[in-house]
Amino acid sequence: MPTSPIRPAAPADLPAAVRTLTRAFAGYPFTRHIVAADGHEERLARFQELYLARVAMPFGRVWVADEGRGAVAAWTTPDGDPGAAVGELGPLVGEIAGDRAAAFEAAERALEPYRPTEPVWFLATVGVDPGRQGQGLGRAVLEPGLEAAARAGYPAFLETSTERNVRFYERLGFAVTAEVALPDGGPRTWCLCRKAA
Repeated sequence: MPTSPIRPAAPADLPAAVRTLTRAFAGYPFTRHIVAADGHEERLARFQELYLARVAMPFGRVWVADEGRGAVAAWTTPDGDPGAAVGELGPLVGEIAGDRAAAFEAAERALEPYRPTEPVWFLATVGVDPGRQGQGLGRAVLEPGLEAAARAGYPAFLETSTERNVRFYERLGFAVTAEVALPDGGPRTWCLCRKAA
């Protein structure tokens, strides 16, 4: 079991949380597909910072382990509507994606039909610092969100682009609802849902 306390993220945790997510996603197939290779990690860090600061923290829920240095889980929830913020970020996200912007848009179009239309807790991102993997931090940082969604009576939904992650989420009660071959040579991506309690 992890020894790092899990707690809701505070604004002061943002820099460490961004570093953790950037390190966790540096080689991830989906982000490699949708974010330009030149300056990839800097672009990825900008994307993570924008998402956490402008969407997840004000409109959703974010939990961290070790003040963001160990693990981070960010959710959107039915309680907040990030639509306007997401719309404002569109041009910035396109700029961050660089020469992969069209692939990003195509991936979003391909996944959209498989996303829930009913209210859900959407696990937008979760990452464990590579140096801290294998300590149970991933599960620990996810549990508060899973418990909160269950208490509120909502399903939880996520997407992942690695088969290893699919097995991890299945152990947490998720079931695969779709398997999507992303266009433009993108990675296979799985949609998973955990039913409401």
